[in-house]
Amino acid sequence: MALAENSGLQSIETISAVKSQQIKENNPYCGIDCNDVGTNDMREQNVFETLIGKQQQIFLATQVVKMILKIDDVISPSDY
Repeated sequence: MALAENSGLQSIETISAVKSQQIKENNPYCGIDCNDVGTNDMREQNVFETLIGKQQQIFLATQVVKMILKIDDVISPSDY
């Protein structure tokens, strides 16, 4: 969604178009193409996400959850 917005596209319409193209063509590699403005097969354009990138995202998400779970005191505005 952020990629579509940052490319100057209508985010919801673009995501809908990508999802429908993936289902219609039975191709999970369809994605948002910022250069040609639209949707294209990302595998043909050599656009891939690395395993290290995915692992880092999962690691950071886990760290955020751990930090949130460590919060044991909620300060309400009426306490001041």
